Amino acid sequence: MGSGKTTIGKKLANYLKYEFVDLDKLIEVKAGMSIVDYFEIHGENAFRELEKEVLQLAHFGENAIIATGGGAPCYDDNMAWMSANGQVVYLSLPPKALASRLENSKADRPLIRNLKGEQLVDFISNKLKEREPFYNQSKFVVSASDLTAERLAFYLNLG
Repeated sequence: MGSGKTTIGKKLANYLKYEFVDLDKLIEVKAGMSIVDYFEIHGENAFRELEKEVLQLAHFGENAIIATGGGAPCYDDNMAWMSANGQVVYLSLPPKALASRLENSKADRPLIRNLKGEQLVDFISNKLKEREPFYNQSKFVVSASDLTAERLAFYLNLG
């Protein structure tokens, strides 16, 4: 959350002339409602099942950049599936940097909607402790600080 997956993903796709896919948008289409509403009505477990279904059953083009939600790699066999079907990149940032980026966009993020200041930093720190074992299975671990599409393409040997 807040690492820049969608922002840098769109820029990288544009730079490489690839298709960009935002998994959250596909989930919203399949669910017929926003992720926030889906979370509130059905809960996180149902959301993770829907997320897995959309991720693993969608047909992505060969040259596509797919931005997933921050939890997607951490549930069921999603990380193994992603690694078997593409090159996975973890955009890494420290908790305080993530909190700073997220401070003004919490309304659309059910897990952090009511958190502020140190509460938000603590929540992010704890989530990273849970999730980084999955994230670190990525083929590429890249610092998202001052990252550009051109630098990421070069790092991935695509540009």
